[in-house]
Amino acid sequence: MAPQYAPSLRSRLPPIAFLLETVFILFFVFYVDVSYVHSIRFYAEFQDVHVMVFMGFGFFSTFLVRYGFSSSGFSLLVAAMAVQWAIVVQTLLHLPYLGRMRLTIESLVFAEMSAASSLIAMGVVLGKTNPVHLLLMSLMEVAGFTLNHWLLQTLLKVKLQHSLMLLHIYGAFFGIMTSWTLGKGIEPRHEKEKSDRKMALFSLFAQINIICSTYLSMAVSAVTAIAISVLSNPRGKINMLHVQSGILAGGVAVGATMSTFPLPWVAMAVGLSAGIMSTLGSIYIKPLMQIVFKCHDTCSILSVYGIPGILGWFVRLFLQLANSDSTTVAVRFAAYHITILLITLASSVTLGVITGVILKLKIWRPPQDRKCYDDQAFWEFPHLAERK
Repeated sequence: MAPQYAPSLRSRLPPIAFLLETVFILFFVFYVDVSYVHSIRFYAEFQDVHVMVFMGFGFFSTFLVRYGFSSSGFSLLVAAMAVQWAIVVQTLLHLPYLGRMRLTIESLVFAEMSAASSLIAMGVVLGKTNPVHLLLMSLMEVAGFTLNHWLLQTLLKVKLQHSLMLLHIYGAFFGIMTSWTLGKGIEPRHEKEKSDRKMALFSLFAQINIICSTYLSMAVSAVTAIAISVLSNPRGKINMLHVQSGILAGGVAVGATMSTFPLPWVAMAVGLSAGIMSTLGSIYIKPLMQIVFKCHDTCSILSVYGIPGILGWFVRLFLQLANSDSTTVAVRFAAYHITILLITLASSVTLGVITGVILKLKIWRPPQDRKCYDDQAFWEFPHLAERK
């Protein structure tokens, strides 16, 4: 039965959406041009990232039995808005130096990577928020991630690919701190926070098709996740959510170290570690965070993205130290590498708290507990309409 008295978003969502799109269009009129010279290499990367953002993340969170429409639909809404906003923020940061920005495939790749970071953060609060919350959250997250990326490149001269691979860590901890600040008082196990067999299969399909270049790591993490899931279950059965988390964790962990792998076995070892951490995190860390810190993580984002992302970042550090011939150079690189991570964590945590404070305002009409994790609070179902 559809939840009664669900708060209408008619006076919130359409005005905000139309206002943002109007501002974006006017901004593009005055400050953005299109470049007609594109690199084939970046076009291939754009295709991979585009599929990951608009298909992978949408299906990743469809495991909730009564929240499939919202999981995929809200992911589309957030991703489409975040891509436009990322281009605007990029242009604002480079406006004093370059003037009008020329839109290229490379800039679109960066915009979609920024959108991916906001979708990671969205996974923490999914089901407990409305689309207005998610839009505002994505605006804050994309602005923070883009600014952090610009600071790392400008002040610390961090390479583009390395600063971009921090998106998993930034999005995960931003979302965790937003959820903690919101303090949504949902009981440890909400009655509607359940997985569906068919939707879990769609979710698993999305993870398998996200990243092909990390095949070995994801293969090992998948096997590891299944083994840990069987060991942790009193009846010795496999949990599909553990499998999907483990597969993705292997890809996340190897992402930051992909350019420094000397041998294939290193990727496999990273996948093994990520699979163990992710599966155990989903089983033990997620409920512990909710009970002790009142921080609810719907999609186990900390275990799937945050912890494996930090693991991959330190693996890259150890590989660089192992290949260094000078102790002085090794120490300097370690300090430099850890500083980059600490700046990213500080930025994501601080902005996440600020965003949580903003989202707690009653003006955004947050859903009540009994209406969480339910598509019928936001979507139309003609076959369930009452006939008069």
